[in-house]
Amino acid sequence: MKTLPALLLAAALCAASLAAPSPAAAQEAMDPAQVRAIEAVAYDYLDGQLEGDPARVARALHPDLAKRAVKVRPDADEPLGLRRMSRDELVELTREGVLKTPREQWNRSVKVLDIAGNIAVARVETPWFVDYFHLGRFGDRWVIVNALYYPKPRNG
Repeated sequence: MKTLPALLLAAALCAASLAAPSPAAAQEAMDPAQVRAIEAVAYDYLDGQLEGDPARVARALHPDLAKRAVKVRPDADEPLGLRRMSRDELVELTREGVLKTPREQWNRSVKVLDIAGNIAVARVETPWFVDYFHLGRFGDRWVIVNALYYPKPRNG
């Protein structure tokens, strides 16, 4: 008789797993208004850098932003080396015009990968870098909290 409850439990678990939404189905359910809001923040970040507009970049970033890249050549004392950048450093680089680019040469993209409540993940790309953003929604406002980036090799 012990096998009947075990079989019923197994059947119930199997049915529950079949009824659960798949990750792809959850992704399809992203609110289009939230996707547009996240894209707008990502384009403030991208276009602000390309325009050399530090105020536009700053408004897209959380004050405690953590922006990092994996170092290609880590230091001897830090084998898992990361290049670290704060919000203030990124805004200052924008002010200096490090990525300022004529509009006709802009080639950038934003893709919102996932939204879960008040957090989201997005991928952005330009000819110079790829970033993965962790964003947070504070009230009605989305901002970039973390960014892990890959600087693309430069030609020439």
